[in-house]
Amino acid sequence: MENNNGGGNMADENSREYKAKNAWLEMEEAEKIEINKFSDRYANFITENKTEREFVKGAEKILKEEGFKELEKKEGLNMGDKIYSINRQRGLIAAVIGERDLIDGLCLIGSHIDSPRIDLKPNPVFEKGDLTFLDSHYYGGIKKYQWVTIPLAIHGIVVKENGEKVSLNVGENENDPVFYITDLLPHLGKEQMKKKMSKAITGEQLNILIGSKPLAKNDDDSEKIKNGVLKLLEEKYEINGEDFVSADLQIVPAFKARDVGFDRGLLAAYGQDDRVCSYSALEAILDQESPEKTSMVLLTDKEEIGSMGNTGMQSHFFENTVAEMVNKFYDKYNDLILRQVIQNSEALSGDVNAAYDPDFSDVFAKNNSAFLGKGIVLTKYTGARGKAGASEATAEFIGKIRSLFNEKGVIWQIGEIGKVDKGGGGTIAQFLANYNMDVLDAGPALLSMHSPYEVASKVDIYHTYLGYSTFYAQK
Repeated sequence: MENNNGGGNMADENSREYKAKNAWLEMEEAEKIEINKFSDRYANFITENKTEREFVKGAEKILKEEGFKELEKKEGLNMGDKIYSINRQRGLIAAVIGERDLIDGLCLIGSHIDSPRIDLKPNPVFEKGDLTFLDSHYYGGIKKYQWVTIPLAIHGIVVKENGEKVSLNVGENENDPVFYITDLLPHLGKEQMKKKMSKAITGEQLNILIGSKPLAKNDDDSEKIKNGVLKLLEEKYEINGEDFVSADLQIVPAFKARDVGFDRGLLAAYGQDDRVCSYSALEAILDQESPEKTSMVLLTDKEEIGSMGNTGMQSHFFENTVAEMVNKFYDKYNDLILRQVIQNSEALSGDVNAAYDPDFSDVFAKNNSAFLGKGIVLTKYTGARGKAGASEATAEFIGKIRSLFNEKGVIWQIGEIGKVDKGGGGTIAQFLANYNMDVLDAGPALLSMHSPYEVASKVDIYHTYLGYSTFYAQK
């Protein structure tokens, strides 16, 4: 997809010095309309799909509407075929078979669909002080104090003893109750406020308030409020207390995605790290009808805790799916061909970067930071301190992507996550790179990353989509 209004990021033709542009200044009115349309679709999707399971379900619906078929049900693969495969309802691969032989490699965009949140302990329901709570265990890197005194929702499934699945989504509808984590009032919080921010609210204090009414007026039960809540759950959802042992329930902010600022140039939403890249990659692959090389989007789980487990990037889901594609493309499986397909692939690791925040400028190296409104961020390397745990893209591959984006008018910028020794981060790029393919991190910048309500620029989101679509369509 070509965008004729932008044009890369060269400052002036004499100095040829890199300088990131404000993307809004490069847009004509027609493209600004497209930006807002794309943002509206994305905002609706991310509001409705706040967990991995929901994202996969929503993505599958879109793929089916666009003619994608389940890989497992295909007898063979041919040019132009659109296929997808799902991993335990928490990961997804979709692909469009290209004009060139599969052995020439894939154009792959990989991203993750998990986000920092609060999970429940296996035996979560307890009563204390005439109130009933859910005991929790937070997931991923969060600032715990950000999760108190905000409206929360419960999303997920409960698997009953007979195998039946009960879906829960409570707190999003205006008529639903919300859930809540308490904090200490300032009048009694003198000692609390002397503590470090990391200690003022502890993990064990993230208890989810879910009930306050006794079971019955004449009930002598010592846990009458807890039992009242459990009775309500059994009556409404046919769930008993033991069913929580086999539940997959997540506590997420009960916020809708909303525009930010009088000019509506920004979007605030929960879970943009990294559903913003995942959704953009999903839309980008829908643009592909007959790409030269096979286009693939890979959406994984568990990135926020190291990409472990059978739904994370370190599982064999990607490799096994490509093996099945090889088997159906060549009418037989060949391990050498599989290795060549993967090694000859090129990948963008769709992940966000930290946007420069002037209120916290001391942790940013301004000349090497990403900014809101300056396009998709190319992150040469990740990691922390001396690039520990990094995946670093080669100069050759960055040059190729830079040239491609400049040619097609994709607005881009470069950036890293803060000053040296101030922190850092990682993505799934390192695991893709382990297959000996070229990989570069690319995605929009966020303010307040890992908070319950992250902020991105609409123009950056759109140019992330344009960048991904351009990458897929390269010749």
